[in-house]
Amino acid sequence: MIRENLDRIASFDLPRSFSIKWYERGDENLWVDIQKRADHYNTISFELFDREFNRDIESLARRQCFLIDKHGTAIGTATAWFDNNHNGLPYGRVHWVAIVPESQGQGLSKPLLTTVCQRLSAMGHKRAYLNTSPERIPAINLYLKFGFVPEIKDIHDSEVWDEIHRRMTEKGSPSGVE
Repeated sequence: MIRENLDRIASFDLPRSFSIKWYERGDENLWVDIQKRADHYNTISFELFDREFNRDIESLARRQCFLIDKHGTAIGTATAWFDNNHNGLPYGRVHWVAIVPESQGQGLSKPLLTTVCQRLSAMGHKRAYLNTSPERIPAINLYLKFGFVPEIKDIHDSEVWDEIHRRMTEKGSPSGVE
């Protein structure tokens, strides 16, 4: 999904008992734990973390955040990453958004996504993209609310998005936004 500009980002505040912390050395343990608990579509490992972020500690400290609950426990994560050659242009990238299952459905993904999109903008990114799976209808709905739209490059993408739209319509959300 793609957003051609980062103007007028939706803004949602965290509930009072939650906070955001930025990556510190060793937080890859938090990331792996959260992703393993939340992601049922990918094999999550420290090797994956290394591949995705190259242990670029300096960038991670400015770009990867963790959602902290009232007990001081990390329950979510998202990264304001980058791709200097997406469609031949530099883009910010909303990367690896996750909230542990027992904390989902509490409206926490909106402030988490607000944080990441605002960070991308503050770091000078003019546009952003993200990848997600067609099975993740709640996530797709969230991204649509934040102004991301399908990125259709070929007939396969078009077919995938037709199927996503069909599934969303069946769930009572004809516009794809609940």
